[in-house]
Amino acid sequence: MTLAGVTPADNMSMDGTSAERAAQRLAETLALGHRMVNMPLFRLLDVEMRKQQLAGVVGVTDFVGYVVTMDLLEGELVDALTTGRPTSPGSLPLRDTYLPDLTTALDVGDRMCAGGALALTAIARPADAFRGDPDYLLLVQERSGHVINAARRLAVIPKGFHQPLTDFRADAQVGATLRREMEEELFGRDDVDNTIGEQRHADPMHPSRQSAPMRWLLAEPGRLKMECTGFGLNLVSGNFEFASLIVIEDEEFWIRYGGDVQANWEASRLHQYSSRDSELLDELVNDVAWSNEGLFALLQGLRRLRHIGGSRVALPEIEWEIR
Repeated sequence: MTLAGVTPADNMSMDGTSAERAAQRLAETLALGHRMVNMPLFRLLDVEMRKQQLAGVVGVTDFVGYVVTMDLLEGELVDALTTGRPTSPGSLPLRDTYLPDLTTALDVGDRMCAGGALALTAIARPADAFRGDPDYLLLVQERSGHVINAARRLAVIPKGFHQPLTDFRADAQVGATLRREMEEELFGRDDVDNTIGEQRHADPMHPSRQSAPMRWLLAEPGRLKMECTGFGLNLVSGNFEFASLIVIEDEEFWIRYGGDVQANWEASRLHQYSSRDSELLDELVNDVAWSNEGLFALLQGLRRLRHIGGSRVALPEIEWEIR
């Protein structure tokens, strides 16, 4: 991803219904105690996909502008489905305004298209008297009720909005968001969490500020592997989603730092799965509690891990199907 020299002005016009729902969303956020800070947020302006290559351009918008517009679409759709109301064009006022058709969805440069990066994390573990053969630890989170996005749903971890900290151009890289989210959501660094306090460090991700686990991972090439496993435009929310896989191959990491891995306030609980436990993973994939983008990242991550994991994995084959 590269940063555009000039970001087009947001043209999210609101009619009476949209403005009323936006005000209601802000009131609900305050009443429910959701953490929300109006920080800069990357919006997708252009994307180009070729074989083995994905490139795009991002601009900068603000988080609250997203929360009171596009972030309302999924809730409107879910409410209609659960109450038996129609979902055809003309029945969902917010969707009719912000994402009425496929042409609008694909024209990312002319609408608010925010989103994020999320990754299935796989950590190599040695053989164990209880678990058996060497495997990968796979982490899944139950999202807290205090988050704005995918509250109380299952998701892979890390998961975060694609947004800058202090260096907007460097932070436009998706890998920068993933490394930041690892520090925040897995290694306990709350100083990179913009919902807790103001960011006063010139370089929050400077090597001298890294957590001990991250410093160890980056000390030698190959200890931390990150790759994009899929890109999608989410037609439920209108968001862009970068699904990724994070693999830590060296068993020494889990021996040294396994006890330091912990979720932050965004998760109410962490679950661990073995890459060799196909029965439990099959149940996990079919759990109805998944957020749609979380399931996308999980399946893409499992597909890729099956091909590169060797004897550490015993995963079912996962194939695409178009209906």
